Amino acid sequence: MGSKEADPMAENHQALVWRKSRFCGNASCVEVAFHADAVFIRDSKNPGTAPLQFDPDAWRDFLAGLRSETLSD
Repeated sequence: MGSKEADPMAENHQALVWRKSRFCGNASCVEVAFHADAVFIRDSKNPGTAPLQFDPDAWRDFLAGLRSETLSD
């Protein structure tokens, strides 16, 4: 559902600009990076591992669900 097979940009994910929440502090967090054709997600504890890759539309839908609290457990 929105997740895609890794493309060449995912293989070079270290070159992406990674962001994490300002609420993260020193804890382990999820980081996000945006590319023209994909949104990448990785665990900040393991930045060298391959990130998950999502379609930008799926990422927008996910965020909209969080904001509207329509996502279920």
